Amino acid sequence: MILFVRNLVVKDFWLKLFSLALAVLIWFTIDFSIGKEVSPWAELIGRTADETVLTVPVNAPPGIRGASVNPDSVQVTLRGDPKLLRTLKPGGDVRAQVNLTGVQSADGLLCTVDLILPQGVEYTGISPDRVEVQISPKTR
Repeated sequence: MILFVRNLVVKDFWLKLFSLALAVLIWFTIDFSIGKEVSPWAELIGRTADETVLTVPVNAPPGIRGASVNPDSVQVTLRGDPKLLRTLKPGGDVRAQVNLTGVQSADGLLCTVDLILPQGVEYTGISPDRVEVQISPKTR
């Protein structure tokens, strides 16, 4: 009986220790990922959060009537928490607006697009980054 117990522990000790360590690692991985949608290994190695691309309508600044923007939408590449990115709505949470600060006449003027983003989200790209602004003659 003593020989049986000794062989149970000592025989192939390193293989048994490796198997135990692997089982504990698998258990921690499954336990950590329950309720999360991101792999625990992605968080451990410092992987950046997922990216998504949205088509966002471009609006003229408030207070300027009769302004039209061409093209009327831009594609924005966003980076942030994957759960937050799935809930974003173009035109609601993510807004694009033309910056006309200090502009006297905007007929055919190429203007930069400013993005209004929720906290925790950043943009990595916008296409196109400039849009053409036309103001109808009736509102001048």
